[in-house]
Amino acid sequence: MVTFPNCKINLGLNILQKRKDGYHDLETVFYPITLNDVLEVVSSEGKAEFKNTGISGGEPSNNLCLKAFYILKKDYPHLPEIKMHLHKTIPVGAGLGGGSADAAFTLLLLNQKYDLNIPFDNLLEYASQLGSDCPFFLVNSPCFAAGRGEKIEKTNLSLSSYKILLINPEIHISTKELFSKIKPTTPQKCIKEIIRQPIETWKNDLKNDFEPIVFSKYEEIKKLKESLYKHKALYASMTGTGSTVYAIFNKKDQVDLNIKNNLFYKWIDLE
Repeated sequence: MVTFPNCKINLGLNILQKRKDGYHDLETVFYPITLNDVLEVVSSEGKAEFKNTGISGGEPSNNLCLKAFYILKKDYPHLPEIKMHLHKTIPVGAGLGGGSADAAFTLLLLNQKYDLNIPFDNLLEYASQLGSDCPFFLVNSPCFAAGRGEKIEKTNLSLSSYKILLINPEIHISTKELFSKIKPTTPQKCIKEIIRQPIETWKNDLKNDFEPIVFSKYEEIKKLKESLYKHKALYASMTGTGSTVYAIFNKKDQVDLNIKNNLFYKWIDLE
């Protein structure tokens, strides 16, 4: 069986406070976009195997797809051993949630392929064990997220009349390092309120709290965002903890960007 995990962008990202458990409370809107990995799972008579092609996802033993399999295997011992092939096209360490998407889609695929009949709420609990944004990819529609990112609430936000440009400078940014440097603050406006405003106002109100930290270390990422606004972007931002920057444009706009050959970029029609 084959499935196609997609990624997401963050519309705003506010870090509200540090919790007693060491995590941070945040607020953001997750918006799914159609840049996909490819995940195939077949049954195996031997030990579980994992193969990664395309962009490297790191050491196989640390891959979230395998971790998702073993989480289910613990509670569903009749789940057979498998061979898993992940072909990655979503950049890694880029704020796009590709690894979390792969893990969430693994849960869905295994549940369907092997008729495990796991209730959706239970799948959400398994997903939260794998990563803070994993539960979102089980819902996979625009959502307001709170807590560590695992508390999700659907929103009727639609960007279907726009197009988006993703640019990734292939800089791997440590999420752990950024959280160690962040200073939580209470925003003047909640992101729920801001996304109801005209998109032209987002430039002034919709912020990503990690941008100042990342921009101070990687000026090229800051310049990427600035260049997008110079080319008629309605809104531009770093997504998540970076390093990907995205811009939202009117679909009718002709955009002529001189993008360097070493940068990953992709135009996407939003749904």
